[in-house]
Amino acid sequence: MKISFIGAGSMAEAMIAGLIEKKICRQDSIYATNRNDQVKMAELEQRYGIRTTYEMEELLRDADMIVFAVKPKDAGEALSKIQPYLNSNAFFVSVMAGIPIDFIENKIKTKCAIARAMPNTSASVGKSATAISFNELVSNRQKELAISIFSAIGMTAIVEENQLDAITGLSGSGPAYIYYIVEAMEQSAQEIGLERETAKQLIIQTLIGAADMLSSSGKEAAELRKAVTSPGGTTEAGIEVLRQKGVEEAFIECIKAATEQSIKLGHIHQSKLTT
Repeated sequence: MKISFIGAGSMAEAMIAGLIEKKICRQDSIYATNRNDQVKMAELEQRYGIRTTYEMEELLRDADMIVFAVKPKDAGEALSKIQPYLNSNAFFVSVMAGIPIDFIENKIKTKCAIARAMPNTSASVGKSATAISFNELVSNRQKELAISIFSAIGMTAIVEENQLDAITGLSGSGPAYIYYIVEAMEQSAQEIGLERETAKQLIIQTLIGAADMLSSSGKEAAELRKAVTSPGGTTEAGIEVLRQKGVEEAFIECIKAATEQSIKLGHIHQSKLTT
């Protein structure tokens, strides 16, 4: 099996690492290219034992999957560059935010199987939450291949493409929301007199434990919260402040704003790429 990456940034590298670690693909069957960063290409070759090339024919010939991981602003140029080397047997997987499948179809001028995925940055530690959608030409075998690859860097859910902007706002940007909470918890720890490194480890383990409870207990978040919120207790006192400050409403608005921005950026990128 041959998998070729167009774009060799952090997301592509996370996927490459996952492919190798989970033994989904042999190292010498993974190919990668980027715009012009030869140092990065050499690092990837040395670190993972993959093949790198700037020859499009070599990169794309007989590839079982072509992963398109360039920046959205560079999509038009990169798609035009590879278009002459594509055929109807190609399986094209895009991880570009805001660029819809029909834009890719029109740009490559080739009717082929196309998937669009939205991972997040936790892919770098194998914990991404990835949503993926497919056009009508993707076969069951190709779907299974895509799911196995993205499952190598976390969990994967199949969704309709029109849900991807909302998923970008929820889980695509989601890690940053959690880091923001951690920043606030670290600041509070400092103000109540806790040693920085001890507080950090306690916060991290608290997040891991809460995530595991949500994953394994089968209980809803509200039920788990109520179970640790005794009347008149410390947790209730803290939760009451969050209610008074409108934290729940703020998070809802935060995710809605991120979703709207994803839609807006998609329109901006598409308009720029078609002019």
